Amino acid sequence: MSGAALGIEIVFVFFLALFLLHRYGDFKKQHRLVIVATLLAWYLCFLIVFIIPLDVSTTIYNRCLARNAVPPVTVNTSLFSTTTTAATIDNVSGLQLEKNADSSDSPSPQCYKPWSYIPKGIMPIFWRVVYWTSQFLTWILLPFMQSYARSGGFSITGKIKTALIENAIYYGTYLCIFTALLIYVAVNPKFHLEWYQLQTIGIAAANTWGLFLLVLLMGYGLVEIPRSHWNGAKKGYPLMKTYFKAAKLMTEKADAEENLEDVMEEVRKVNECIKYNHPLRKCVDTILKKCPTEYQEKMGRNMDDYEDFEEKNISYPSEKTLVKLHKQVIYSVQRHHRTQVQWRILLEQAFFLEDVAKNETSATKQFVRTFPPQEPEGWITRHFYTPTVEWYWECLLRPWCSRILAVILAMVSTVVVWSECTFFSTKPVLSLFAVFIQQAESTYNYIYIEVACFLTIFFLSICVYSTVFRIRVFNYYYLASHHQTDAYSLLFSGMLFCRLTPPLCLNFLGLTHMDVSIAHQNTEPTAYTSIMGSLRVLPLIADVFYIYYPMLVVILCIATYFSLGTRCLNLLGFQQFIGDNDMTSDLTDEGKELIRREKRKRQRLEDGETRRREWKEKYSNNREDNSRTRNIHSDQAEPSYTEMTTSRTSKYTRSNRTERDRIELLQDAEPLDFNAEAFKDDPLESSESGRYQPAGRYLSMSKSNSRIFDDV
Repeated sequence: MSGAALGIEIVFVFFLALFLLHRYGDFKKQHRLVIVATLLAWYLCFLIVFIIPLDVSTTIYNRCLARNAVPPVTVNTSLFSTTTTAATIDNVSGLQLEKNADSSDSPSPQCYKPWSYIPKGIMPIFWRVVYWTSQFLTWILLPFMQSYARSGGFSITGKIKTALIENAIYYGTYLCIFTALLIYVAVNPKFHLEWYQLQTIGIAAANTWGLFLLVLLMGYGLVEIPRSHWNGAKKGYPLMKTYFKAAKLMTEKADAEENLEDVMEEVRKVNECIKYNHPLRKCVDTILKKCPTEYQEKMGRNMDDYEDFEEKNISYPSEKTLVKLHKQVIYSVQRHHRTQVQWRILLEQAFFLEDVAKNETSATKQFVRTFPPQEPEGWITRHFYTPTVEWYWECLLRPWCSRILAVILAMVSTVVVWSECTFFSTKPVLSLFAVFIQQAESTYNYIYIEVACFLTIFFLSICVYSTVFRIRVFNYYYLASHHQTDAYSLLFSGMLFCRLTPPLCLNFLGLTHMDVSIAHQNTEPTAYTSIMGSLRVLPLIADVFYIYYPMLVVILCIATYFSLGTRCLNLLGFQQFIGDNDMTSDLTDEGKELIRREKRKRQRLEDGETRRREWKEKYSNNREDNSRTRNIHSDQAEPSYTEMTTSRTSKYTRSNRTERDRIELLQDAEPLDFNAEAFKDDPLESSESGRYQPAGRYLSMSKSNSRIFDDV
């Protein structure tokens, strides 16, 4: 099993990242570069979370071998020491293991080899590749791709310039931290600037930036996630909150549609002003390609291909104006598509919660849905998840499971907060995670160690990453399932995961005292901390920032528990869901009426489809009966040619009259609803939509993937 567990997890994590990306993204619509970059970012971050437990168990085994092989050796763990570096630490550990005569083959009888043991020398190379690749993605490639694709420039140089300017704030914060640490090392006579020190300063700057954001996001998630599960079990609470979200989202959706109309009006004016032989006509054609298909068709009808361009006293827009308009088109189309997707998902959620509320008082104990599910049911769902099973789960068992899960998560959050405030204490050991790991280490229970490490890191990751998509200011980036996430949100998620996962895992190793600089132990460090840097990199940061800053999570948790941030935003005019507020009640009633209207609209559509289907089946059966009757009469007597023609004409006339009468009655019963919403994918990314061509021509797209770099 030597190294087999590592290989199995590498393959498993790849397919897990591929499955999640397929669920949220769309391989057919989005550009291949976006898919590959996002897949690589997610894959590397998931690898860190899954492989860290194996690194911990292997390190514990190697420490046991070192203790039984030779007496402990005093090692200076300072990464900036003039006599000892991380390379010397590895050499000392290597010498200790060499004296054991290849411990992987002949281990000490007092040490038990873990089932997932990884041979020495593999993990350092593995972590170097994973870490530096993820850092290249998060700081250079992904932000550049995101800004490049969203840029309104019409040339490669213009797009690159815009991308660099937009990412200056990220690069600026990173460079400020790096420069401050570099100056501190340069003026301190104890340190000597070398390439290894510069590399460690860069790692420390990235970890400091990530830890700063990490604690802020974690403080909100540690309280909100258990509370959301507890409130989800309350009767009527999820439905009322969904009504509130519907009212707010409808306002945003209407604003997005109005904004899109205004931008399309500007595009129409520019399209009519700049003719086909104008020097800037290519820029206008690029803008038109980004517009929805219905707007392209309207503008194409009014385009005169034969009207030549002449120098007249007309104020033509400049290229800078077209660049700004191009960026507005990209943003407005993306925002419109995002609100449409959010509205459709919210409607399904509201309809389902209303069905749950109705079925709670059902005497038959069978779950009845108002509308069938959008996704086709699988074989397991049809045969095992019957309406009776669904009723017991949704109306009886699920609320209790949510309460139990909320209590468990609240206890874990309490342990995390306590450990964040006490992880620096080694005598006595106050961090509960460190106590659990040390107890398991004394009994060599490697399975427990790996499972506990994985669940802890997974919980911390959920607290951090879910907060990003809960806070309203980050709602511009929205991860929607069923292949509805746009390219910008995918790139943003990959960038954020790569930026926060390394400091998150380093923080976890500090909580468990597996970081030797935190535990003040002269033992072998984990391969993760030896390659990516320790939390105690510089005395200034180690003695102040890394000790006292994580304690801020207590203040953030208290503020989140009492909803101080939510109440402040509500006072400033940003509507938030607060139970004892008049504004909340008004928006809840408004959302309830919106959901009721959408339900009536969908019921009319489904009833109309049902009547059409029944009428077609009945009409086809009547035709079969008439043909069968004609065949029977034809066998009995052969009519004359005139009688046969007259009979067929009368039957055809009666059939047409009956069909017209039924169609007219059907139309009278179903008046057209001009307010109906047509939920469909972004026409810019659809493989079936028409694409605008210069001079008002259209060409159906033959390729399935959209091209975010086609305008260059």
